[in-house]
Amino acid sequence: MTNPNMSYWLDVVALVYFFAVWALYSHTTANGFGGRKSLTSEMNHARSQWMTTMATRELRMIDTSIMIGLQQGTGFFASTSILAIGGCFGLLNSSGRVLTLFHELPFISETTQQLFETKILGLLILFAYAFFKFAWSYRLFNYCSILIGSVPMARDRGPDDPQVVAGINRAAGINIQAGQHFNSGLRGIFFSIGYLGWFLHPALFMVTTTLVAFVLLRRQFFSKARDVLIRNAQTGL
Repeated sequence: MTNPNMSYWLDVVALVYFFAVWALYSHTTANGFGGRKSLTSEMNHARSQWMTTMATRELRMIDTSIMIGLQQGTGFFASTSILAIGGCFGLLNSSGRVLTLFHELPFISETTQQLFETKILGLLILFAYAFFKFAWSYRLFNYCSILIGSVPMARDRGPDDPQVVAGINRAAGINIQAGQHFNSGLRGIFFSIGYLGWFLHPALFMVTTTLVAFVLLRRQFFSKARDVLIRNAQTGL
């Protein structure tokens, strides 16, 4: 029989570890890892280049099509987050029956219904966080579409014209902000997968959190996609 006091502190340690890993991953993605820039940082640079190129186009249907695609992807994840929130409420409503099934499994740590429902509420908060990030990202992409339309033609005024430069910087800045909020929402979705380990055991919770962070770090700093961006940036292609 597990000591209730020890079990409580193990849950606390696992939860603190979860948020610490999340915060550390966010900091590393923004500031680099071992001198390596993240995939997100490289894409932010590409967003700025996109806005600079956009200013030279007379017809910007290509740019608006890209913005529509970005908004549709963001809207999809926002809708998915809402569905996940609804699922959490349904799980809360039937927590007693679900917990009975959990107790029949041999590898599940013992837990009370109150703690089980607390875990579900935590998962609900994660999905709510993701939804607000996606919703704000969707709105920022909408703002960016308007700013793209307001950028003067660089060919008419010259690429160094103050109004052209200011328009490019505004559009690029909002686009990067929208991308950052979208990435934050995705981060919440990804870490919610690690959070699921808590329903089985606090130790497994820490393991799944570590695995999720490891996979995300690999994609940010050691993936083929990042290598493609770095290689092309260095060669100028």
